[in-house]
Amino acid sequence: MGVGLYWLYTRDQLLLALDFMKPKTLREGVKWLPDKQTDVLLITLNKSDKEYSPTTMYNDYSINSWLFHWQSQSTTSADSPTGQRYIHHKARDSHVLLFVRETKSDACGAAPYTFLGTADYVSHTGSRPMNIVWQLHQEIPAKFLRKTQQVMG
Repeated sequence: MGVGLYWLYTRDQLLLALDFMKPKTLREGVKWLPDKQTDVLLITLNKSDKEYSPTTMYNDYSINSWLFHWQSQSTTSADSPTGQRYIHHKARDSHVLLFVRETKSDACGAAPYTFLGTADYVSHTGSRPMNIVWQLHQEIPAKFLRKTQQVMG
């Protein structure tokens, strides 16, 4: 893969680095790259009501420095082909890449994503959306952990 751990990327940069040559066609926060056997998860942690609809207000956060809680798209069920690909990705020799950003935009426009690395499926609950726990291959550094953890009010 042509991306560096903890580097910042715009959406287009990271997709082009992964040889997806039509980044403007991507509307969702997930992309399956069959030729690379890779799922790319583009995660925005802090979502505002005016930028996201109720069906895209996913609850994504780090549980600790190794585990990350992620909600799939609202239409993904555990028994769907996509849900099964997430659950069985190791057995199928596919990869999951996590890219996160705090907010959708910053002072310069669209906020960049930080590459947290590859991850393995641990467990899930629910369906449509699935709540999946991923275990990262590299520990989230403290400077990113504070930003990725869910702040309980």
